[in-house]
Amino acid sequence: MNINEMMQYVSYLLIAIGVMAFIVSVITQVIKSWPGLDRLPTSAVVIVLSLLLCPASFVAMMSWMKQPIRWWYLFACMIAAFVVALISMDGWERVREIWDHTGYKETE
Repeated sequence: MNINEMMQYVSYLLIAIGVMAFIVSVITQVIKSWPGLDRLPTSAVVIVLSLLLCPASFVAMMSWMKQPIRWWYLFACMIAAFVVALISMDGWERVREIWDHTGYKETE
């Protein structure tokens, strides 16, 4: 394996993590806007969504590509799910901090 091929795979991995972080963040915001579910901790929702969506999308992609699924692939996918959760949690926290600094207050 040469360096160009390895860099191509690293690029694919970063793109996949970014897309999954975006999807998890959007679904988290939708879930948190539902009545009754707004009391759930955001970080717990993000971790659960990441641990559910990342392996599901990985298995779907591998079956679409007609590739075998090995146990270490799923292990690596679970580690990547925690990376996705970390990116999703920190990203929304930064957006919320920016929103809070604008001084906008909701009227109830």
